[in-house]
Amino acid sequence: MQLVVGRIARAHGVGGEVAVDVRTDSPELRFAPGATVETDPPERGPLTVRRVRWHSGRLLVCFEEVADRTSAELLRGTLLVADSSTSPRAENEDEFWDHQLVGLAAVLGSGEALGTVEEVLHLPATDTLVVRGGAGEEILVPFVRAIVPEVDLERGRLVIDPPDGLLEL
Repeated sequence: MQLVVGRIARAHGVGGEVAVDVRTDSPELRFAPGATVETDPPERGPLTVRRVRWHSGRLLVCFEEVADRTSAELLRGTLLVADSSTSPRAENEDEFWDHQLVGLAAVLGSGEALGTVEEVLHLPATDTLVVRGGAGEEILVPFVRAIVPEVDLERGRLVIDPPDGLLEL
C-alpha cells in the first residue's frame, strides 16, 4: 500500500530546492540524503534526496533530479509516497499506523459487528476512528484504551467498549 509521506508545496530559491509539506512521523528516515522517494503522479519520479534542511518550520529538500527553480516549480503539488512495508515498527505496542487500522472490523465486546474502520482522524483532543456501520451510518469512536481495549491486527479486528450514549449519538 502506498502512503503519502509528503507533498511538494513550492520551489525555494533558484537552485532547485523545494518546500515539502511533511506527512510522516519519520521525516528523518523518509527524506534522508540518498533516500529514493516515489511520486504521484509516477511520471514525476522517482526522486533521490541530495540534501535536506529545516527552514522556518518547513522542510526544504534538494533532489538529484531537480537542477533549477524551473524544474522545481514543475513538481508543485506532487505527492511523495512510500510503500507501507517500509514503515518503521511502532515503538510502543499501543501505537499503530493509520493504514494498519483502516479496514479493521469493529466489534463490540460481545462479538457483535459494529462496522469497519474507514478513517483515522487526528483531532486536537484525541485520535478518533471513523467506523462505517452496516446500515451506512458513521460512528466516531475516540481511539483511547478505555473505549478500544483491544486491537488485533492478525485477526483484522478491534474491540470497542463504548460508554453509555456513544453509539446513540
